[in-house]
Amino acid sequence: MLNKRCCDRQNMGCCMPMNCGCQSQPIIEPCINKCVEREFCHQVPHVCPIHTHVINRHIYQHTYTPQYSTSEENQVINIDNGSCQGLANNRPFGQF
Repeated sequence: MLNKRCCDRQNMGCCMPMNCGCQSQPIIEPCINKCVEREFCHQVPHVCPIHTHVINRHIYQHTYTPQYSTSEENQVINIDNGSCQGLANNRPFGQF
């Protein structure tokens, strides 16, 4: 886009870039697209419920220990030699 006033004086050389006191409209260049990739780290907390069920087994093992006891019995045995006549000879008891 050229300025019409500047172009009217083209014969005088005023449209030369160095000598021109007129300003032209800026030329809009095609858009240059820049791609900027950014990464954002987000921490997302998760709750993972874990339930532990404990089974306690009580095992009783029975043992047997003998407990000894003793008993005594006294028995009396009488040997009867018949009568007291055997003692009359003054012999000690049990002798004949």
